Amino acid sequence: MGYSSWNGRERCVVLGEYLVENRATVRSTAQVFGVSKSTVHKDVAHHLKNVNKSLYAEVKMLLNKNKEERHLRGGEATRNKYLERSKQE
Repeated sequence: MGYSSWNGRERCVVLGEYLVENRATVRSTAQVFGVSKSTVHKDVAHHLKNVNKSLYAEVKMLLNKNKEERHLRGGEATRNKYLERSKQE
């Protein structure tokens, strides 16, 4: 079953379910399904609202939580990057 053969409605539900079930980020979801971050975001933030309102509400809460926490994840990634560099020296 190829992901590219899904129409927009099917894809937005599958992406939304994956996000919620895995507490995933838009970036990680895009990597798993082989689509762009823009595609994931547009599907779950715009199309899903018209297809499955309850799932949309769950996804919206998760996206808001991820948005609030992204500066922490970014800071951790930077910290790890420099820790790794200092080990190599």
